[in-house]
Amino acid sequence: MKDPRRTNQELLDENTSLKQEIQERKQFESERNKGEKALRKSEEYFKAIIQNSSDIILVLDKLANITYASPSVERILGYRPDELIGTRVLNLIVPDDKSISITNFSRALLIKESPIPDDFRVKHKDGTNRILEGVGVNLLDNPIVAGFVMNVRDITDRKQTEEKLRVSEKLFRSYLEYAPDGVYMNDLEGNFLYSNSKCEEIIGYRREELIGKSFLELNILSENSLSKAAQLLQANIEGKSTGPDEIDLIDKEGRLIPVEISSSVVQREDQGIVLAFVRDITDRKRAEEALRESEALYHLLAEHMTDIVWMMDLDLNVTWLSPSNTKVRGFALDEIVALPLDRQLTPESLRKAMNWFGKLIPLEKDGLIAEPDGIMSRAMEFYCKGGHTVWLDCTLQFIRDEQGKATGILAEGRDITKRRRAEEELQRTLESLRKAFGATVQVMVAAVESRDPYTAGHQLRVADLARAIATEMGLSKDKIESIRMAGSIHDIGKLSIPAEILSKPTRLSDIEFSLIKEHSQKGYEMLKDVESPWPLAQIVYQHHERMDGSGYPRNLKGNAILMEALIMAVADVVEAMASHRPYRPTVGLHAALEEIEDNAGTLYDADAVDACLRLFREKGFQLAGA
Repeated sequence: MKDPRRTNQELLDENTSLKQEIQERKQFESERNKGEKALRKSEEYFKAIIQNSSDIILVLDKLANITYASPSVERILGYRPDELIGTRVLNLIVPDDKSISITNFSRALLIKESPIPDDFRVKHKDGTNRILEGVGVNLLDNPIVAGFVMNVRDITDRKQTEEKLRVSEKLFRSYLEYAPDGVYMNDLEGNFLYSNSKCEEIIGYRREELIGKSFLELNILSENSLSKAAQLLQANIEGKSTGPDEIDLIDKEGRLIPVEISSSVVQREDQGIVLAFVRDITDRKRAEEALRESEALYHLLAEHMTDIVWMMDLDLNVTWLSPSNTKVRGFALDEIVALPLDRQLTPESLRKAMNWFGKLIPLEKDGLIAEPDGIMSRAMEFYCKGGHTVWLDCTLQFIRDEQGKATGILAEGRDITKRRRAEEELQRTLESLRKAFGATVQVMVAAVESRDPYTAGHQLRVADLARAIATEMGLSKDKIESIRMAGSIHDIGKLSIPAEILSKPTRLSDIEFSLIKEHSQKGYEMLKDVESPWPLAQIVYQHHERMDGSGYPRNLKGNAILMEALIMAVADVVEAMASHRPYRPTVGLHAALEEIEDNAGTLYDADAVDACLRLFREKGFQLAGA
């Protein structure tokens, strides 16, 4: 019931105030609804960020138990978020990293103003280790969060990359430090920034003495290298690489050191840095100087040598020729190169050379080593520019590379023309002497046989058989010839024996036989002073000696008897037994061969006997006129 005493104005004012209060309340409700809506939107926004974060978001209580884990934990560590709720985070950390992690977490509980960074290794669900980096914020007093919030990031790949980089850098530094060449760095003003130990060795300055100083300050550039060094530095300033270039440095002891420098410009922190490699070439310079001296000596020798030296490729093209060729043959190098082989060598010499080339070069071209040395050594006749010929004693061998493959042919030739001509003249003289000597021998043979008609042809048959035995034994041509000559006159001593004894038709008495035995001694006395290329006198002297010393006239044994005489003895016995004698009939070839076979090695030389038996039994040899 209205108070009657209230005026209309009072009632109006009260109604206005009520309306205003209602209006304000409506406005407050509206603002609160807007705030709650914005809060919900903000919560959804941050929830979406956390749900989709690539990092792990963890909330821990003050005992480090996990009260919340973002979904990303499953992708990074293999655990579902619900598997980790209530788990103490320190139990996930590998044992070696727990101690430092506990210390860091304990400190984080006390510090509220700033986050505590940490990195540690955590066991993945599959048992492998992952390296995590965490930033924690203490919000334990916050009524909304009431926990220790951590943002954890997987840095395993980065750490592995950093480790590889660290190892690589260590290796690089080790390489630089122990590189066989000097390595240094300088700025674009020429000041040293780094040098390795090899640089110290080359110029004698410790790196502490180099760093921060320039080439000019240290005075390590020789006067003749200043201009070159300036050019190299200018090229570096322009960003260009240089080298290898040779300059001379002066070491700490004042010695001149020739070096080879290569450089390139690299960028470091927006600054150009020169990286340079320096090599001490003192030994090489000495070797080059020695080579120049050697080449000078070689050219001196080549200019004055009398022997000819030339090189050919495997197609027989001349590639180098010593100057001595012009002196000997008259051809210059370009003329020799243009001449085919058939205009350089006479036909017979060309045949010999091509026989060697034709057998060995195809094998060498196929990669086969035909002969380790591949040496041919023989005399060959060459044409000269004037049309005449010269004889060269040539040695040819293959030039081989490090793998042993033939790359060419080295040939050497010595002029033996005069010697060859002298040998040919000597050979003609010897041939003439042989003919004269042979005629003399024939006279002697005729003289012997004129006094002993019953043994006519004996000496020639013995000579023929002895020569055949020597040939069968493989003796030299010279020995074979000496045996033939000696055989032709081996009974020349019979000229001193009375003719009636030589031709006596009955058996000889002991005295007569002793006279016959003296013919070896007499023959020696007749021939000992005769000039001959063969030991004819000794062969005649020994042809009745026997291996066991039972022969005559000196009872020689074994090696004391010449081989020619041992062969003569076998031939003499076989011919004598197989032929008729005035004082006895022939005993036959069969008995003669049995005689030497039974006494081989005792009376007669075994090799000579074997050769004689092969001649008659296997090769059909026959005694002429026997």
